[in-house]
Amino acid sequence: MKRMKLYEADDKMIDLISDNHSMLQGLSAFGIHLGFGDKTVNEICCEQGVDCYTFLTVVNFLINGYTPKAGDDRISVKTLLDYLRASHRYFLDFQLPSIRKQLEQTFHISSPTEGSQEGAALVMLIMRLYDEYAHDIRLHMNYEERTLFPYVEALIHGIQKPNYNVDIYAKHHSDTTGKFHELKNIIIKYLPHDSLANNQLTATLYDIYNNEEWLSNHSNVEEVLFIPAIRILEQKVKNDDVTSRISSMIRSVDTTESISDREREIIVCLVQGLSNKEIATKLFISINTVTTHRRNIARKLQIHSLAGLTIYAIANNLIDNKVLYERQ
Repeated sequence: MKRMKLYEADDKMIDLISDNHSMLQGLSAFGIHLGFGDKTVNEICCEQGVDCYTFLTVVNFLINGYTPKAGDDRISVKTLLDYLRASHRYFLDFQLPSIRKQLEQTFHISSPTEGSQEGAALVMLIMRLYDEYAHDIRLHMNYEERTLFPYVEALIHGIQKPNYNVDIYAKHHSDTTGKFHELKNIIIKYLPHDSLANNQLTATLYDIYNNEEWLSNHSNVEEVLFIPAIRILEQKVKNDDVTSRISSMIRSVDTTESISDREREIIVCLVQGLSNKEIATKLFISINTVTTHRRNIARKLQIHSLAGLTIYAIANNLIDNKVLYERQ
């Protein structure tokens, strides 16, 4: 039975699992091994290389629907990516084949007689429906592994790949539990009764229900936690790229000929939006002198735009960097 509370880093991991046994598979997906004694969640996460904040965010979301505030940048995208990848492997390599095997065993036990052609046809259709469902799930998860996950890995390394972003993925991200729901309803409503197979079928249905819930939770983690975290990372990479390009521009400036104090004053005035006449009045020089200084500044710095001069002024501490944002 789930205990409705927010779990924290100082809670014991054994208490979290005892209260919510459904999180056992989540531990495996995070790469957390059993045998942790009475250690706290934070101790276990630190020992096993898992971001504790992200782990608890997923746990509290799955247990009681708690979601972080919009713009929360403490969630580790890498930890979520590793968790989702491991969840894919668990579902595709273990759960899907396991349920199919259970269905096969159930139908083998029931062994419709020759006179039960209708029952045999229904069994065949149920297996076909399950295979179609499994195929759809594999396509969905394989798309993520081929397209989304490599994109996110590149973002983690500070690379924004062109012609793709998380919004493109979000538009096509859909719930994949529909056929699972249909499958279990058909089995419950229409499969011919067979007392020998009833216990096996009940156990299989129970697993199908559990896996429908697991798949729904998996999809919700992607929708509510992963996608917003990727958006935050995209913006960070974009901002870092702008900063990098500005730094590159500054480094490429030709500074072989130094700027005089008067020219520095001219630059500050220009950045502040003053005209040549206003600069002349402020510095007690002629307009022609201002014009000459501006030509010299452009020649020395190889900068011919006001935006470029603003960047130069900020980089060289001539003005406060707030000016850059006020001009945008």
